[in-house]
Amino acid sequence: MGPAPVAVGDVLPVGSAPARPVPPVDSLAVSAPADGEVLLRASPGPRLDWFIDGSWSALLGRAWEVTAEADRVGVRLDGEPLERRIPGELPSEGVVTGALQVPPSGRPILFLADHPMTGGYPVIGVVARDDVRLAAQLRPGQRVRFV
Repeated sequence: MGPAPVAVGDVLPVGSAPARPVPPVDSLAVSAPADGEVLLRASPGPRLDWFIDGSWSALLGRAWEVTAEADRVGVRLDGEPLERRIPGELPSEGVVTGALQVPPSGRPILFLADHPMTGGYPVIGVVARDDVRLAAQLRPGQRVRFV
């Protein structure tokens, strides 16, 4: 059934040649964040009520350090832990790219391009979509402030 397996010398047609050269995949310019503190715009998230009063101000009011635990899934941040009013975990629920999820440690994790579809920790805030690209370029040791 179906065509024969591809063999040495077979020609596989793929259509006509493009009229113009095809740009390389990495042609989209991405500016690396400047050295020093990086500002990322954020909005309150759906589980702000899981945190003690003043937690949103605490998130915005201090600089967070990017840890070595940073990849395409997310960026783990270090700093004074945020305090939760409600302990424990949530049933898994959908999360968006840019979500700031806070595990029991109180130190936020910023979800990036390859983040899981669901999470079980409360999301205190969400980074603006246009700023997520910048966040993906952060380096360990760099400082971030949410505004």
